[in-house]
Amino acid sequence: MLQPKRRKYRKDFRGRRKGISVRGSEISFGDYGLKALEVAWITSNQIEAGRRVIARSIKRGGKVWVRVFPDKPVTARPAGKRMGGGKGEISGYVAVVRPGKIIYELGGVPKEVAFDALGKVASKLPIRTKVVAKEG
Repeated sequence: MLQPKRRKYRKDFRGRRKGISVRGSEISFGDYGLKALEVAWITSNQIEAGRRVIARSIKRGGKVWVRVFPDKPVTARPAGKRMGGGKGEISGYVAVVRPGKIIYELGGVPKEVAFDALGKVASKLPIRTKVVAKEG
């Protein structure tokens, strides 16, 4: 799964999950994209599952760009562990996604294939999304 090669600090604060995405809200590379409509943490497993669905749907035609990267570590304590003893170990990495962020981009395929593939990916993600096309 996706994760950073190295970090300055091992563990992060949880942070505030509000606001809209300013950067990464336009289609830059492909012709079609999947845009987030809600705030969420998307795990590296969910990103990889979506990428696989797209690759299978377009049958090696076209190109896929994954526009999010899970660079935020999330910690978890073991079940049944008593209070205290510090912050838990890193259980995985997530990408913070805000409304307006383009998650995947797709190019080099017909419109019907792209909309079908991105529609399938939407069911793998924990947020509402919409399929968008490049203007022009």
